[in-house]
Amino acid sequence: MGKNEIEQSVRTRLFELQDIKYKDFHSKLMPTVDPDLVIGVRTPQLRKFAREFSKTPEAAEFLKKLPHKYYEENNLHGFLVEAMKDYEECIAAVNAFLPYVDNWATCDLMRPKVFGKHLQELLAQIRIWMESKETYTIRFGIEMLMTFYLDEQFDIAYPELVAGVQSEEYYVNMMIAWYFATALAKQYEAVIPYIEQGWLARWTHNKAIQKAVESYRITEEQKAYLRTLRKAK
Repeated sequence: MGKNEIEQSVRTRLFELQDIKYKDFHSKLMPTVDPDLVIGVRTPQLRKFAREFSKTPEAAEFLKKLPHKYYEENNLHGFLVEAMKDYEECIAAVNAFLPYVDNWATCDLMRPKVFGKHLQELLAQIRIWMESKETYTIRFGIEMLMTFYLDEQFDIAYPELVAGVQSEEYYVNMMIAWYFATALAKQYEAVIPYIEQGWLARWTHNKAIQKAVESYRITEEQKAYLRTLRKAK
């Protein structure tokens, strides 16, 4: 089966799974994506299809077919990548795919399990992603720091790395805020100085506090203190 035939076969399957109401709802959450390019497949169904498709020889050919047209094709691509078990192969596939990621949802769904077994090597790659000029490549790098390095692997150098990211992009700054809110929940004593000393830009600083205050993992006492640290306009 040729690449075009594989692509058409995948699209046919995706449209069979289409849910118009979900398409309309989900499209509103992704202002950077043309609604006409959203089919409307719910994530559990897409994950199930990805698991089935990953076992076929056509999956490898599909991964070579970039760029994709539809949002769900990109998400399918992401699910196939995150399921890879070889670290080097996964890194190569992520690097090939990230330039084509154009929305937060596709970016955030990729959390390759194999990364957790190669944390030392991954750090160097994360730094490269975070130094990118591409919005979703930077966002992905920060998300990987948040996913894999806020527990036993935590180091105070990591929030400093995130705080050093300078961007005008909403989806980068939202991820920085998300990172710090999560870091406050997991490493409060180490991370609170970044908020106390105002390392972040005002919007990102206040958004991090907002998200932390909304977290059930932050104590009421900590929440009350965080509220006093908001930056005024």
